[in-house]
Amino acid sequence: MQPIASVSTCYPEKFGVPRQSGLVPGARARLVFEPQFRNPESVRGLDGFSHLWLLWIFSENLRGGWSPTVRPPRLGGNVRMGVFATRAPYRPNPIGLSAVRLDRVEMHSRDGPVLHLSGVDLVDGTPILDIKPYVPQADCIPEASGGFTSSPFQRLKVEIPLEGRSVFRRTGGALYALPDPRPQ
Repeated sequence: MQPIASVSTCYPEKFGVPRQSGLVPGARARLVFEPQFRNPESVRGLDGFSHLWLLWIFSENLRGGWSPTVRPPRLGGNVRMGVFATRAPYRPNPIGLSAVRLDRVEMHSRDGPVLHLSGVDLVDGTPILDIKPYVPQADCIPEASGGFTSSPFQRLKVEIPLEGRSVFRRTGGALYALPDPRPQ
């Protein structure tokens, strides 16, 4: 397999990336195809879909090998689960799957067709293996059970005092700490 594209996102490193796509609707990305896949015909009709499935490579997974069990953050990192019961990056084949919003298709950029996405959970530069349209009639299974993930995500409200806000910058709905300018 070879990557067909890569994404430019607001997440320069894996720390801070949302655990799932869609959790940060404002997290934007540009998907740019590799030169051999920049044919505008390859995206014909894609603009009729609101969401896409992205199959991608966990390129920031620097630990070699895999483990049959992992400690999902969703369980506080205290309980081991089988790797195939999770979405952990440490897998036999480091392939990820994300459902993202397709905001628009830019057909005539200097990079060929470019897909503008939101709700992404990908590190900047992530290689994309494939793109498939999200088909609500087939991809949504209302009666599906979610195992240990069935409880809703807990949203946290974070308040930063006005005097402390200068040490953060906002990018795509996420806050990043700026480097400390004081000498060490």
